[in-house]
Amino acid sequence: MRFVIVTGMSGAGKTTALKMLEDMGYFCVDNLPVPLIPILADSVHTPGTEMNKLALGVDIRSGQSFEALEKVLEGLDEQETEYEILFLESSDSVLVKRYKETRRFHPLSGNSERVDKGIEKEREELKFLKKKADYLLDTSHMLTRELKKELNKIFVENKEYKNLYITVLSFGFKYGIPSDADLVFDVRFLPNPYYIEELRSKSGNDKEVRDYVMANEKAGEFLEKLCDMVQFLLPNYITEGKTQLVIAVGCTGGKHRSVTLANALYNRLEGAENYGIRIEHRDIEKDAVTKAK
Repeated sequence: MRFVIVTGMSGAGKTTALKMLEDMGYFCVDNLPVPLIPILADSVHTPGTEMNKLALGVDIRSGQSFEALEKVLEGLDEQETEYEILFLESSDSVLVKRYKETRRFHPLSGNSERVDKGIEKEREELKFLKKKADYLLDTSHMLTRELKKELNKIFVENKEYKNLYITVLSFGFKYGIPSDADLVFDVRFLPNPYYIEELRSKSGNDKEVRDYVMANEKAGEFLEKLCDMVQFLLPNYITEGKTQLVIAVGCTGGKHRSVTLANALYNRLEGAENYGIRIEHRDIEKDAVTKAK
């Protein structure tokens, strides 16, 4: 039997997560009035019940009844009712962007205040839930398929989850350092494939460029030292409760060297079970777009 409370910031993907959990065999209920939660929880833990996997969506839309949630959860704890909390998080800038794209009002800002004010209020009201969460997923950089993969890992495969999600990001310095980068590495010390005519139009995703970059012994040495440092940092970040880590690897245009090394780092880290990971090449197509103008 499994009872999961899905909550978090408005706009962080709770509705999407509930749909995914439903596809995974969970009976899903969204925005149930808070006072009814103990009744539903009892039904899941009643021997012989057919509903043995329940996902319940709870968030700030519950209005005044949301204020009673902390006491309701304390009551479940006292009764030793088993439940898990999945908290979906996202950065303020991403949440604002999502609201602008959907042209919706934030539940706490209405149509009179700015969205960022509503987000600020919501963060304050959800502090106790975030602190109590068993799983904390930051969806700022996640694609839908990546969110599904993480949920499947937690709620279907039952793998241990440490709440850290890593983005390995290649970029071009001439387009600016990513504002959300936690670690930034400069690989412009390596020979630039741009000056090799037959490689100029290709990228670090192509074998010819990859072979050219990695043929330099300094590239291999850099990769080993980088992997060694990242492997040292990851368990310490997990211990400190960090949930989102952006490792940015940059070269001049973000097309050749940075893509090659970012891919190599991703391949070394991929497959670990105690964190999620994705790869993104921010500027890989920008040179072609710029020249076409």
